[in-house]
Amino acid sequence: MKQDKGQGTIRAYLGKSASFFYYKRLLLLLAVLVLLIIALAVWTASRLQMAMNKSTQTYVTDVSLQLSNDIDFRLTKQMEDMELLEDSIRQIYDHENPEPLKEFLRDKARSMDFDALLITDEGSRFFSTAPLRNDIFSLSGIQASLNGQDGVSFMDNQEILYSIPIRRGDDVVGVLAGKRSKENMQQLIQSVSFSGLGLTCIIHQDSHVVISPTNLEPFMRLDALFSETPNSDTAASIRRMQENMKRQQPGVFPFTAVNGTDLILAYNPLASYDWVLLTLVPADLISAQTNAYIWQTFLIIAGILALFVLMLAVFARIFRGHYRQLERVAFVDPVTGGMNNTAFQIRCRNLLQNASSGDYAVVLLHIKDFKLINETYGREAGDRTLRYVMKALESETGGEEAAARTAADNFYLCLKENEPQALCRRLGKLAEAINGFNRQAAKPYRLILQPGAYMVEDPAADITVLQDRAKTASRNRSAAEDEHCKFYDAAFTQRLLRERELNDLFEPSLENGDFQVFLQPKVGVNNGEIGGAEALVRWIHPAQGVIFPSDFIPLFEKNGRIRSLDLYMFEQVCKTLRDWADRGRQILPISVNLSREHFRSDDALRPLQAIASRYAIAPGWIELELTESSFFDDHGIAYVKKQIDAMHQMGFLCSLDDFGSGYSSLGLLMEFDVDVIKFDRRFFRHVSRKKTRDVVSAMVELAGRLGVQTVAEGIENEEQLAFLREVGCDLVQGYVFAKPMPIEAFEAWEDARKS
Repeated sequence: MKQDKGQGTIRAYLGKSASFFYYKRLLLLLAVLVLLIIALAVWTASRLQMAMNKSTQTYVTDVSLQLSNDIDFRLTKQMEDMELLEDSIRQIYDHENPEPLKEFLRDKARSMDFDALLITDEGSRFFSTAPLRNDIFSLSGIQASLNGQDGVSFMDNQEILYSIPIRRGDDVVGVLAGKRSKENMQQLIQSVSFSGLGLTCIIHQDSHVVISPTNLEPFMRLDALFSETPNSDTAASIRRMQENMKRQQPGVFPFTAVNGTDLILAYNPLASYDWVLLTLVPADLISAQTNAYIWQTFLIIAGILALFVLMLAVFARIFRGHYRQLERVAFVDPVTGGMNNTAFQIRCRNLLQNASSGDYAVVLLHIKDFKLINETYGREAGDRTLRYVMKALESETGGEEAAARTAADNFYLCLKENEPQALCRRLGKLAEAINGFNRQAAKPYRLILQPGAYMVEDPAADITVLQDRAKTASRNRSAAEDEHCKFYDAAFTQRLLRERELNDLFEPSLENGDFQVFLQPKVGVNNGEIGGAEALVRWIHPAQGVIFPSDFIPLFEKNGRIRSLDLYMFEQVCKTLRDWADRGRQILPISVNLSREHFRSDDALRPLQAIASRYAIAPGWIELELTESSFFDDHGIAYVKKQIDAMHQMGFLCSLDDFGSGYSSLGLLMEFDVDVIKFDRRFFRHVSRKKTRDVVSAMVELAGRLGVQTVAEGIENEEQLAFLREVGCDLVQGYVFAKPMPIEAFEAWEDARKS
């Protein structure tokens, strides 16, 4: 019995001991588990904080980059608009009556978002659409523009004056400038990102402020950024930032302000004027709320292990919420709620990575004159329209396609279409669907969509390149193609590359004498004697071979280099005439073409006179040819009439080329004292027509009465020659006698004809 009782007691003791040790182990295990969980939580919290800080920096970097790109685009667009405006100013400017130009500038100042527009001349005169300081000519930007460069000037109270030169030919005759106030410029840099907690400004590379922010609260004063700091890391970061700004390199770094606030500073160099965009945000922009939940979680974990898991779930939910918020800021268009350009590019990359050539098309939909909707119906109506367009695009695109708004009036599509015709039909239906949004409105209006498309040949190409090609296609349209879908043409890019190549070859070719003079004789209709010749330019490049005039003359007329080429050809003709005189050859009058660019300045003939004097050219040896296109308005007619009188005073003959190509030919003949008229070759394509014969006969008779010599160009056969002999035309130029020839070949042809 004792044995049994003892055994039971021991058993019980053992059982108690086992239970004790079990609970002790459990408690120890729980303690260790709690410690491990706390340690894991601390480690997790630390890693999370680092991730949040990194995410915040990445977010700040991305948004700042988007903002800097947007600012660069708008600054570049501003200067492009001013260049287009400068071209318009040259056409409408009348020094005697500037009022129409002033009214034009006032309208343009409003539409281009300038506080004022002004024009100066080479002297001290200027007029502006709004009052400006009198020392405008002392500004560095104005001086730079007077020297032929784009400029920018900083005035009082952070006002900025953009300026470009106004040219007449190669000469700068004035300056066009646009002023933007401090408030106007602050709107440029004001960011809707960072929940209103961010601070942005523009500084120069040397660290002085160009455009200050509207509000420096709640962080610190901007000038405290570069104050002395005991923190060596912050000081090193600031020095590195100053070095990077000089090298046009972006960057981002965290630091603690002098008031103890943890901040993140991003800096992005702008493409214009050595400016740098600074973006300042609180370091806890994303993690502020998250940190509070972390500490709450620690408190709960310390008391209740079961709630630890719950708090982890809560934390995960909060994290996901912040991630969604970050994602929305980074990838959602704030106006339409659809994808922005960043999201579109990512989506396109995913769609195209497994696609084949020709499977997809990238389309730009540009809404023509969308600003008129905002101006007419208000911004809210404009935003509603944009939201409707975005909704319509999303409803019309499938799961393997994408649509996004990338600018105020531009939408991009990535469509799974491999046939241009099918794409055009789809875009047409899409346009009709979009324009159904306000058919029931009291004042319905139609959106004019101008699509440009690029059929993706290389799916691995950069998305930006694909977008640019679609944009190029959209812009490359005529007025008659307003709503037609335009497709990217590689020939357009090739044409631009060819023009750039010819521009690069121009100066070396002038120096090397690659431009050669070819002479085409003018032969008397009745006597068959050589009455003169026309000098024609030929470009024979040692590597490129023969470059046709149709390839380079329009280009050089467009960029102004035609004046240099005309002067070069004139001097070569003078050399030839001087050589003929020195060798005792018969002097034949040579006609030299002058482009309309020579009539954009009052001293256009002085270089010609100087060259002719240098080679001792006698009066009547050179005939200057003008085309009817030089007289594009009454002002041009009056000016050219004055220039023709000057030509005669300098000893030059004057001929009117392409006579009859315009509608005012007889009027020009009445206005100008020309020596020669050259009939346009189109008159002689159908010499059998009675009306043609009557018109030419009448013009020849009229020229004879006025004492003006007549020349028919482009004559190719005996029928044309017989007709001209019949009506009494003086000289003939064309393949019926000879084609244009090098000078040596011309001399041999002339000698053979005389023998």
